[in-house]
Formats: sequence, C-alpha cells, structure tokens
Amino acid sequence: MRIGIVGSGAWGSALAHVAAENGHTVIMFAREPEVVHDINTNGTNSHYLPGSGLGEGVTATSDLSDLQGCQIVVNATPTQYVRTTFESPAAAGLLTSAILVNVAKGIELGTHELVSQIFAEVAPSMKIYAVLSGPSHAEEVIEDMPTTVVCACEDTQAGRLVQEAFSTETFRVYTTTDVVGVEICGALKNVIAIAAGIIDGAHLGDNTKAAVMTRGLAEISRLGQALGADKETFYGLAGMGDLIVTCGSQHSRNRYVGEQVGKGRSIDEVLGSMTAVAEGVPTTRSALEFAAEAGVELPITSKVAAILFEGEDPMTAIRELMLRPAKAE
Repeated sequence: MRIGIVGSGAWGSALAHVAAENGHTVIMFAREPEVVHDINTNGTNSHYLPGSGLGEGVTATSDLSDLQGCQIVVNATPTQYVRTTFESPAAAGLLTSAILVNVAKGIELGTHELVSQIFAEVAPSMKIYAVLSGPSHAEEVIEDMPTTVVCACEDTQAGRLVQEAFSTETFRVYTTTDVVGVEICGALKNVIAIAAGIIDGAHLGDNTKAAVMTRGLAEISRLGQALGADKETFYGLAGMGDLIVTCGSQHSRNRYVGEQVGKGRSIDEVLGSMTAVAEGVPTTRSALEFAAEAGVELPITSKVAAILFEGEDPMTAIRELMLRPAKAE
C-alpha cells in the first residue's frame, strides 16, 4: 500500500520505519525543510529521532497534497495542531477514501474535543477513523525492540487492514472497537505521567508513585466509562500498558516534564528547553474542563494543574490528596 504520515516527529518516523519494513511505500509530510532533506538524502530523521534508520521506501515532502491517493493516512501531528493542519487547502479530500489512523494523544484546548471529534469536524468526508495506541516509545520501535499496541476502529474490517499493514515480527497490533476508551487512555495517561515525574523529581518515593499510577488509572477509567467506553480497555495495552511505560521510562517526555518541575523548575522553563511536544501539559487543562462537563471528578489531574499552572508545592498537593475523605476502593 501507499501510506502517508502527517507529522515528522519521533513517533511518525518510527511508524514509517514499521510500514516500510512491511514493504509499503511511505511518504511523510514534514514542515521543516532540513527534515525533508535528511529523510530524502540520508534515510534518517536526525532532528527528532537521532540514530534512526527509516528504511527503503520512505520519502518526505513539505507539500501535504503529495499525500493524496494514500490508502492509509497516519496523523502524527500533536493534538493541538490537528485542526489547523487538516483545515489547510492542501489537505482537502485527503481523507475521502483513505483510512485515517490517528496516533496523537490529547484533548483539544477550548473545544474539549477528542481527536476523533476534531476530525469529524475538519474532514466531514472522512469515511473511516482509527486510533493506534499502546506502550510504544519511538526510540525502541526504531530499534526493532518487541512492541505491542492496539488499533481501535468501529469498522472491524478496516481495523484488521490497519493491523495487517503495521504488524511485523517486532511490532504486534491487536484490535478493538472501543475508540473512545483508547482515546481517553491515550490522553489522560500523559497527565498521570507528569504526576509520576513530579514524584520522581521531588524524591517522594516508590510508594507514592505506585499510588498515583494506580489511582490515576482508576481516574482515567472513571472518565472513560462515563463516556461509554468499555471497562476492559483500561486494563489493556492502551490503558495500563501505556500508563506503565509513560510513567516509568526515560524516553517519556511527559514524565520528564514532571520530573523537572518536581526538581523546582518552572513549566515555562522546561517546555522552552524541549524540541518535542509534551501533550500532557495542555491536556491537563482541557481534561479538567472536559471532565467537568461529563460530571466526573479528577483529583490527581486537578493537583497536576495546580502544580503546573498555579505554583502549588508538590508536597502540599500530595498531602491534600492523602487527606481527602476516606472511601472504599
């Protein structure tokens, strides 16, 4: 197949590598001319994924309309930029006959919309939407380390097609129809990862981190089920699996952000020093507003917001969480 990837960051590059391994022709859209040149000349993306070898069959372009005619289009653009990217004239008709596979994780600021809802608005001619998620750091995927993810698509036949397109000896894809559940997992696990990083940076211990991860998963599940998601999703690859790797890995951008804040740096200073996007930061704001509309309480997310945006001391935040009214698990 001909597969288009919109977004030239680490994850988009890793998926290009996986698709190329399966013999597909891959064309990547990148905004930066130097990234396009690097991919086309050297077969690498040294800016976003140093040491990457994308493989034969991967090319890049700075013209989004060059992706017309692809059977699968992967959105690897961060959530807060999806709308502007796909509203551009160059994207017109891009998704009319293609399967859209989204790998961005978050909730849009202002609208409080999941990525599936954004695409329903900006690409009304889109026929099939899928989301690919799970414990999958690009730095390990590009090295062919064994990885498992899940593809959520309400069209089971299309879901199997995506599964076949990206399944390799080292990249295993499962399927589900729970799009909302997988999207909620992907969005909120980044917020909990920031909380885990804050705990690491403030040296608050493994007990505290385990508690935040476990209760964070309960928080994610509570919101997802309120929106009609399947409970099982939250204890699978998109939920527990992705939460574990994002809260614990050295590759996790969101955990890194939290760690630096836990060490005393301001959020603006931390973000200003990064080239990659930590989607959990804007999602912290939008998730609280989103959950309020759904009538669901997110106490850990609320404290992450207070630490990031109001300067609350992490020890104070933890103490207040510990002193919440006693309840059954």
